[in-house]
Amino acid sequence: MLIKKFLTVFTGYKSDTVSFTIVGVGPGDPSLLTIAAVKAIKKAKVIVSPISDDNKKSFAAEIVKKYTKFKKNMPIIFPMARKDFDPDEIWSNAVEKIVKFIQNGESVVLLCLGDTSLFASSSNILRIIKQNYPEIITKTIPGISSVSAAAALNDFDLVKKGETLIIKECPSSESELTSLIRESKGNKIVLAIMKVGKRWNLARDILKKEDIINKSLIASSVGMSDQIIQYASQYKKDFMPYFSLILIRFD
Repeated sequence: MLIKKFLTVFTGYKSDTVSFTIVGVGPGDPSLLTIAAVKAIKKAKVIVSPISDDNKKSFAAEIVKKYTKFKKNMPIIFPMARKDFDPDEIWSNAVEKIVKFIQNGESVVLLCLGDTSLFASSSNILRIIKQNYPEIITKTIPGISSVSAAAALNDFDLVKKGETLIIKECPSSESELTSLIRESKGNKIVLAIMKVGKRWNLARDILKKEDIINKSLIASSVGMSDQIIQYASQYKKDFMPYFSLILIRFD
């Protein structure tokens, strides 16, 4: 019964009820889209996609462009912790636009890069809609995360029996990252450090000091045209893209 219920939740889109759906589209490779994601996108009248600036393309929209050519496409600037944007104002304005479409009888899909449960800004929009418009039907479709995709590309075991996996945004201080690494050593802990980007030089120095740079896996722009999967000791650049992570297994 549980399996049947799960399949109904993620594949049962036969109803014509107007809804708001957050869809995880995976890390970058269109072939990693789930069947449920494609069905929801095809059914929606309006596709909302995140952008970092007015002049930027949406990575999420690029992944699904094959299915959105004849739909209403609405980009929304997501603040991504940038000080020049007021996040509360952005979320509220986005919700206002989304709700207008729904009240007009048009189902809306909000694209989420990667998975909907890992550092997903879309959760802010979902929270406001649930609070202010409880009558709107909301759905969430998970996607393949960059962590899972990067691990698969390098046959990396994220977690084995008896181990703990810690997924954490890369600390910006030397002491915090050093403490995280030292506390994980010898304790059957695997680290997935995300959003490395501008903190790469700091991270690299600490990986060297802790003598784990040869066993730390770098994954950058997973599933995209400029994808890099290699050990940290092999990465020679001083700059790392925003969509980057480090996987560390200490055994």
